[in-house]
Amino acid sequence: MSWWGKVVGGTFGFMMGGPLGAVLGASLGNYFDGGLDGLALDDSLGLGATERVQSVFFTTTFALMGYVAKSDGRVTKDEIAMAERVMDQMRLQSQQRTVAINLFNEGKKEGFPVHEILAQFKRECFRRRNLIQVFLEIIVATAFADGKLDPKEKTLIEGIARDLGYSKSDFDALLSRLSGQAHFVDAGSSQEKTESAYELLGVTPGCSDAELKKAYRRQMNQHHPDKLVAKGLPEEMIDIATEKTQDIKAAYDLLKSQR
Repeated sequence: MSWWGKVVGGTFGFMMGGPLGAVLGASLGNYFDGGLDGLALDDSLGLGATERVQSVFFTTTFALMGYVAKSDGRVTKDEIAMAERVMDQMRLQSQQRTVAINLFNEGKKEGFPVHEILAQFKRECFRRRNLIQVFLEIIVATAFADGKLDPKEKTLIEGIARDLGYSKSDFDALLSRLSGQAHFVDAGSSQEKTESAYELLGVTPGCSDAELKKAYRRQMNQHHPDKLVAKGLPEEMIDIATEKTQDIKAAYDLLKSQR
């Protein structure tokens, strides 16, 4: 049975506890008589380790997307479209989509316990740095959905990254690579595409061939869909990881051919 089947169909409901359990419980309440209040929250029952992390990733991703979208005072149509695009890429079933929307709305609420949520997410994703990176990439993409990253949103996401163990320099490098990917996909001229390809891979035009290849391999390793799923990325998100690796490969192939 998949992680989702165990979450909504298991005898024990969702055995997570903590702020993430409360947020998902509120979003899943319609599937249980009286919600989840009467269930014992025992870490030894319910989900296996990988399935548990998959559930944690799903819950945190959509709740934080709502939190970030609301951070500048209002949720734009572009931000809603971004959330729907992620749901479409995941090919969510009707129930899953409903819960994802509920999670998004939970994140928009006043008093959303963002620091507690992130602390639990970090604990659950123990030593899964690549998984945390993919999460941050999705959250940054939400903020970029309206075509810009205003100062308040940037400060907010810097705080999210800091809570997850990222230094400012690490976060800035991640932001630069994501900006490069966006420009690479949408670039109009060949020069813009070349410049954004370097940015996507996290290197400069003056790097050596060996440095370029090393950067490419590092990015591919960090986003390899099968490796991410093994670490706890929900299977439904494999298309998101695949799209990322396709862009990385296209950027590398472009630069390699030019050299």
